[in-house]
Amino acid sequence: MAERRRSVSVDDLARLKREREEADERYNAALTALDNAIHAVPELPHPPPDPDETLVTPINTRWEILKARPVSPAGWRGRVAAFVWELIEPTFAAQQSFNAALVDHLNRNIAAQREIPKSIASTLALLRQQLDLMLYFQSFLQQMTSYVDTKDHEFTGLGRRVIEDAQEEVERLDRMTRGLAAGLSGVSDEMLKRWESLLARDQRYSGRIDEIRSSLAVAQQQVAALKREFERPRAVASTATVPSEGQVIRREDEAASTSSWKYVGFEDLFRGSRDEIRARQEGYVPLFAGASDVIDVGCGRGEFLDLLTASGIGARGLDLNHEMVELCQARGLDVAEGDAVSYLRVQPDASLGGLIAAQVVEHLEPQYLLQFLEQAQRTLRPGATIVLETINVACWLAFFESYIRDITHARALHPATLKYLVTASGFVDAEVQFKEPVDPANRLQPVPRAVRQGGDDILGALADSIDGNVERLNRLMFTHLDYAVVAKRP
Repeated sequence: MAERRRSVSVDDLARLKREREEADERYNAALTALDNAIHAVPELPHPPPDPDETLVTPINTRWEILKARPVSPAGWRGRVAAFVWELIEPTFAAQQSFNAALVDHLNRNIAAQREIPKSIASTLALLRQQLDLMLYFQSFLQQMTSYVDTKDHEFTGLGRRVIEDAQEEVERLDRMTRGLAAGLSGVSDEMLKRWESLLARDQRYSGRIDEIRSSLAVAQQQVAALKREFERPRAVASTATVPSEGQVIRREDEAASTSSWKYVGFEDLFRGSRDEIRARQEGYVPLFAGASDVIDVGCGRGEFLDLLTASGIGARGLDLNHEMVELCQARGLDVAEGDAVSYLRVQPDASLGGLIAAQVVEHLEPQYLLQFLEQAQRTLRPGATIVLETINVACWLAFFESYIRDITHARALHPATLKYLVTASGFVDAEVQFKEPVDPANRLQPVPRAVRQGGDDILGALADSIDGNVERLNRLMFTHLDYAVVAKRP
């Protein structure tokens, strides 16, 4: 690229310097002529002479004209003199009083009159000094102004040269930056393509890993179940005889027991880990404080039994799933295998200190649920607590995300329905406690505030209507995922 042509060259800078020096010489000559032309300070007037004090002393000695009343002679002359004195004495007294005031005034002002010439002389001297300083200062200003003006030419050129140098450097850096940006853009595009490729590959691998993990968990559960089945002593039936009806039933039960590991895998995959379940059920522990012999119906993997044991509350569990029961027993928990109604029927009246059935009642048919509540009311002690937790089917998200996913669910129970059944079965103080609120981020969102800030009444009314519908839908679809009915045995 051709070199940028500058408006101020080196020769221009040298020429401007010579012009400045010549201008300095001309200014110096002009200043000399100006200084010579400045007139001297004009002669200031002399101060007035001192006041004339020649008559001050005679006036002070002659102002008193009435010193003493003259002695009157005897006879008629004395009477005439006294008469005349009476006539002229007031006039002389008045004159003497005037003279006294005049003398006093002169004496009071004589000192001030003496200072006036001195003050005027001092003022004239100070004025002459200030005039000299003003002329000197004016001359100095003229010199400084001329000197600054002569520097402007060179400094202006230097400034223009610096600006052009800076502009040229900026343009050079801009060209370099554009080239670098183009290179980086190309590298960024290539990196982005590779990143997208790696991300897609990672997603494929993550999906495959999840599939492998699920398959591995299923295989582990199946192997564990098969191992326990093979280790259990079995009566070897003769292959030559036809099995009896009881044998057929036992074989069906064994087949169900052998496949029970599948539901364990289902629990692990969809319901959550043991730590998550313990965290959800921890709030129920205070309801059984001070109780003993609490039964956990449908105890599953034994999460709530762990919580009760850790709190010093005696408890036992019951579950239909053979695999679940063996998992709990392997951890040292007191868990029996069987259905709730059959188990409770053989328990004595008022023998249990509490009952909890978490995520169980939705698996029961209506008739069986009523029998379960009847037996629970019979076997619980007076004042004992019953807790029935289930999916909140009144929340659409819970119904479609959780309820219909489990094929073992038999009936959806509305909170009001289950509370009524518990109360009708003889329990008191029944209340519904909602659990697991839906994350606000997953709820329907209202209209943004910016829509109402425009001042459009129609748009504002439309936003209010939408917000009202959103709130109603949120109350139906996105409230709480679970609920529990808590009641007391009277």
